[in-house]
Amino acid sequence: MVGQTADFFRSRLDAMIDLRHPLAVLRTRLPWAQVEAVLAPLLQKASREYEAPNGSDLFGPILGAVVAVGVSPAGRPRLPIRLMCALLYLKHAFNLSDEELCERWAENVVWQYFSGMDYFDPRLPCDATQIGRFRADIGEAGLETILKATIDTAVTINAIKPTEFERIIVDTTVQEKAIAYPVDARLLEIARHKIVKAAKACGISLRQTFAKEGKMLRFKSGGYAHAKQFKRLKRTLKRQRTIVGILIREVRAKMATAADATGNGQTLDQPISATASATLTTILERAERIRTQQPKDKNKLYALHAPEVECISKGKARNRYEFGVKVSLAATHKQGLIVGAKRFSGNPFDGHTLKAQLAQCNELTKDVGKPVKQAFVDLGFRGVDKDNPGVEVVHRGRIKSMSKAQKKLLRRRQAIEPAIGHIKHDHRMIRCYLKGSIGDALHAVSCAAGYNIRWLMRAIVRLGLKGLLALVFLAAARANTRAIRSLQLLRNRCWPDGDRLHANLMG
Repeated sequence: MVGQTADFFRSRLDAMIDLRHPLAVLRTRLPWAQVEAVLAPLLQKASREYEAPNGSDLFGPILGAVVAVGVSPAGRPRLPIRLMCALLYLKHAFNLSDEELCERWAENVVWQYFSGMDYFDPRLPCDATQIGRFRADIGEAGLETILKATIDTAVTINAIKPTEFERIIVDTTVQEKAIAYPVDARLLEIARHKIVKAAKACGISLRQTFAKEGKMLRFKSGGYAHAKQFKRLKRTLKRQRTIVGILIREVRAKMATAADATGNGQTLDQPISATASATLTTILERAERIRTQQPKDKNKLYALHAPEVECISKGKARNRYEFGVKVSLAATHKQGLIVGAKRFSGNPFDGHTLKAQLAQCNELTKDVGKPVKQAFVDLGFRGVDKDNPGVEVVHRGRIKSMSKAQKKLLRRRQAIEPAIGHIKHDHRMIRCYLKGSIGDALHAVSCAAGYNIRWLMRAIVRLGLKGLLALVFLAAARANTRAIRSLQLLRNRCWPDGDRLHANLMG
């Protein structure tokens, strides 16, 4: 990155853009200093011991050994925290991949100004992989800080009243994982392929890999299923399970033989590394689960690389089953600002997620000083009043005992449904490509932060707000306008030598 030093030969970004652009306004409105102060401890590098170089070359001793200069324990300096946070905001606000984000950032002067740059830089802000590493380093707590900054900004610019945080709407949805539809034939073929590949990495030679037969059985099963020839499909699946079982037993037997040989002090031709052995053991366990699971079993494995995936039914006619994790979202009752996004593993009952969701909402809005008092939910949250003392849980199951005012407030409960649709389709929650359960949690919070950025941009346009620097320029322009108008009035007056005086002043 080019340093933020003054450059006389380049134009500043604030002279190239319209400072009334919502992102230009957000540059001066978001609490960047607070975000950096919270995230800095999470990004501290681990201390390393000093390494003094030793030895010599053709020209004598190494220079480092002479002057006592060794390998620096600091490591490579990190990119600015503000830049990386801005990239995460822009990624989910405009629904871009990491590669597309970096390419568009290098071309967009407004995005560079929002990221804290002073001069235009045509180069990529960073490698695309660094965005994922930064997200993993700060974790879920760091991303909640980024989400909290959007909530605090909404209060600061008076786009939302603090009292609105006392009423929220809570609902759950499914954040689907980036996996193929879990068909038994496909899962068994993948399990066979992974076992063979992992065994080869460990140096275990198999009598037969069943590669040709496995591929043929996979094609056959697809044709039988399409033609609804279920007896033939059943025989094909049985043969696939038999093949996977043969490979599992053979690999386990050879691993046990290798362990016995090592324990007796014998030397193996190709010793198995600890990492490869652990990977192979994990694959064997998951393959055994896939081989033995039945259609009606619980805790089934739907993807070999993503064991955290659950099969969730939300009652949709168009999409009966969704494969991913359950995510709870909370939005303010009136304005629809997202104040909570939390991932829940294990497909819990909706009502059992409310307590944790309310705790997250109160944590993110603690600086506002208005804890949640009313939660408007659907019928899936019935029967959890005792678990949430101090919070009134409102749903249509009690509509007969409600007043007209309560019924009017309850009619806005469904306002969170289009918000969920926008978060999914416009802010990347429709599919999660991040690895593991922690990836699901990070993705949910990041999508909520991107939604809030677009919400703030619309609020800035609605309120007619301007950036702090734009206000300075506007004041200077107004002062110049007043001076010119005074000179024009002076010229129009019938004073002697008025034209000559006006010319001198203009000169």
